[in-house]
Amino acid sequence: MRVALFITCFNDTLFPETGIAMTRLLERLGCEVTFPLDQTCCGQMHYNTGYHREALPLIRHFVSVFGEAEIIVSPSASCVGMVREQYPRAAAQFHDAALAAAAADLIPRVYELSEFLADVLQVEDVSAYFPHRVTYHPTCHSLRGLRVGDKPLRLLRAVRGIDLVELPDASECCGFGGTFAVKNAETSQAMLADKVRSALDTRAEIVCAADNSCLMHIGGALSRQRAGVRVMHLAEILACTEEDS
Repeated sequence: MRVALFITCFNDTLFPETGIAMTRLLERLGCEVTFPLDQTCCGQMHYNTGYHREALPLIRHFVSVFGEAEIIVSPSASCVGMVREQYPRAAAQFHDAALAAAAADLIPRVYELSEFLADVLQVEDVSAYFPHRVTYHPTCHSLRGLRVGDKPLRLLRAVRGIDLVELPDASECCGFGGTFAVKNAETSQAMLADKVRSALDTRAEIVCAADNSCLMHIGGALSRQRAGVRVMHLAEILACTEEDS
């Protein structure tokens, strides 16, 4: 199966190791991974902040770049949510029939990583090995937007050697929310404090999630507290094998 990697600008700029891990994982599972070099931002930051017209060229560009891809897979639930939910709205908002048709054709081929593994490849055991104590934070976009359910947890439970512990109040938001953390800093910090306290209560070595944006927020607090707890994207854990240990 030929898979186009939609890495997102956030991961490409700040967390390239996630894209590398995702490529290793998918190739191990028999996929041919391609990386369209012309991809840029999907427009989420602009659209969600109210700059709808400014997001439109980015939306059109994304549809053009990935239009011929057989399958598009991303390590970001929030960006996949942008494509699925906001692209049709943007097309309707600006009365762009061509964009609406192109988006409707593209959307069924766009998957978040855990969705692709569980629903398309229909695998849970990806032959991963990770002998560490891990807790999983279900991000708002994956939980409430894409509704991936327990797919990430099923994948983690199948990892050999892992000690997977439940995160208290797991469904509570970490307080990031993109520009929410900037515009509502005090509220964001209070939410973050609750999330970090829950993570520390598990005594996990690793906090895992399907969105590096939330992990950046949580990881920043853990680092400032010198808690000795790392954050890792789901793809990075699933890509690990016994040969890496």
